[in-house]
Order: sequence, then C-alpha cells, then structure tokens
Amino acid sequence: MAALSSVKLLKTVLMIDAATCLVFGLLLSTGASLLGEWLGLPVDLLFYAGLILFPCAALMAFTGQQATPNSALVLIIVLGNIGWALASLGILLVSFITPTALGYGFVIIQAVAVGVLAAIEHRMFGASHQMASI
Repeated sequence: MAALSSVKLLKTVLMIDAATCLVFGLLLSTGASLLGEWLGLPVDLLFYAGLILFPCAALMAFTGQQATPNSALVLIIVLGNIGWALASLGILLVSFITPTALGYGFVIIQAVAVGVLAAIEHRMFGASHQMASI
C-alpha cells in the first residue's frame, strides 16, 4: 500500500513538474524581451531556456502518465533538474551577466524550486522502488 502511494505521489510530482516546465517555457520563450529588461538577463538565454523546457515538460508528462514511472526516465528527470538548478545558480557567477535584484531573486527562487522538485522526485522514486522490492 505504501509503494502504491509513493508511486501515485511520484506521478503527481512529475505532472506538476511538467506543468511548471510548460508554463515557464511559454513565459520565457514568449516574454524573453520584456523579462530580459526586468531581470537584467540576456534575452537569448531566456528565450532558449524557455525552448528547452518544452521537451522536458513532454518527458515529464510522459513519465508521469505511466502506470509505474520508468526508472531510467525518472533518473534522467532528477539529474536534469539538478543540472538546471546548478546551471541557474552558475549564471549568477558569470561576470558578463549583471542581473537586477529582481533577476537575482527570480533565478534563485526558480533554482531552489527545481531543486526541491528533484529531491521529492528522487525520494518518492526511491520509496516506491524500496517498497516494491519487499
């Protein structure tokens, strides 16, 4: 029973992750010029980051709709989220990018949110597999 609830929670978190990727993909790719001004981040960076999120959202939705999410796909999603969060924070260290205060906040908050999603997905994936092997 606990494995079933872990799988259900994992699937829910994957679908939430997919939805947030889709929303942020639309926001970044269609609003890159305006956001670039507000955030002090390069327009091309925002635009292409937004485009990258669409296939990520598709992968997450596909995986979240499986009866039992595929282990390799969940691992790819978790590692991708960790990579995204670290790369986001790394952008703040690049000398030629000068974000505004709003830009710093935006980058930090979304990096932390993505990191939290990765941690939950990893934990729920581990719990569902641990319970399934008992």
